[in-house]
Amino acid sequence: MLKILNVLIIGVGQCGNRILDAINKEAFGGGKFSKYYSRQKFPSRVETIAVNTAINDLKEMRYTKAKDRMHIPNLHGLGANRIVGKQCFNENKDMIMRNISERGDFDVAFIICSSSGGTGSSFSPPLVKELKNRYDFPIYSIVVLPFREEGTIYLQNSAFCLKEMGESETDGIILADNQFLKNVGGDIQTAYDGINKMVAERVLFLLEALDSEMMMVTDLGDFKTVMAGGAGFATIGFAKGDNTTPIKTVIHDSLSPGGLLFSSNVYEEGSRAMIILRGDRKYLNIDDISSELDKLSSHIGHVFKGVIIRNGETPKVLSVLTLETTSELENLYTLAVEAIHMEKEKRSRMAIRKDSDATFSKIDGLEPVY
Repeated sequence: MLKILNVLIIGVGQCGNRILDAINKEAFGGGKFSKYYSRQKFPSRVETIAVNTAINDLKEMRYTKAKDRMHIPNLHGLGANRIVGKQCFNENKDMIMRNISERGDFDVAFIICSSSGGTGSSFSPPLVKELKNRYDFPIYSIVVLPFREEGTIYLQNSAFCLKEMGESETDGIILADNQFLKNVGGDIQTAYDGINKMVAERVLFLLEALDSEMMMVTDLGDFKTVMAGGAGFATIGFAKGDNTTPIKTVIHDSLSPGGLLFSSNVYEEGSRAMIILRGDRKYLNIDDISSELDKLSSHIGHVFKGVIIRNGETPKVLSVLTLETTSELENLYTLAVEAIHMEKEKRSRMAIRKDSDATFSKIDGLEPVY
């Protein structure tokens, strides 16, 4: 008999709140009133908390219970200013930590945020640090990166958020990337809903896998070992097939750029992996699974594998991969450095212009004429 996992999921800021709401939508079945009478689909005991300085973002949540929404008052908003955000967190951290402590004991926690905005970007690193100081369960950060063309402030916020998240002693940073929105298509709201659902689908699959009876077992200990590998960054892949799709193809699709939350060549950049397969026995040929995973392990090293039998279900594969290097993140930091220099130059130009008063000097000695 497996011990039921106690899981804490905290969505911080608008992006984190929306992904958390998508998780609750999937977990409770998605009905308008399901959060009031349905049971969560996964076997774990899962506590969810949405934290935000913007009360309107909290009000927009449709599938998360009111008791799980925490408003942090900040009169003027954060305006994507991480300095203001960190100060706001410090002023309210006792209230936040008290709310968490009242939820009981946990085996693992996930903090979900955007790296680029105000609340999520600035609150999440000190929140992880505070949790690590008080508790001994592992804490993983799911961090969503911005469009590269979203603007200089978001780019520099991302660089500093990721740096501080690494310094917070988080047990691993799972990267998702809004560049995927370009592949989802449709209007912007449909695109955002798409990325939120993609993250939620993977998180729910992971939680179920860590708390399920398997033919080949993966558990929280294996997940910890995988996440301890590499350079502290990871991503998650997912793919599903129909009743004609070979399991090799589904595994390959979960490892391909189209299946990953963050663009990576896993065979070149990967460090460790955990591959979880779920479906009817007739779709899960062990020899085919072993040959495909042996190919991956020959490139990156150790690969944990788990198989969950679901009678009548077509094959699904979840891939958790830690990264040894990541060219995409290097590109992001290059853009962030350029953004910081651009903002510095802009501020210098404005300071020179202000000192010279060149604009206003043109009307010196004149009076308005009516």
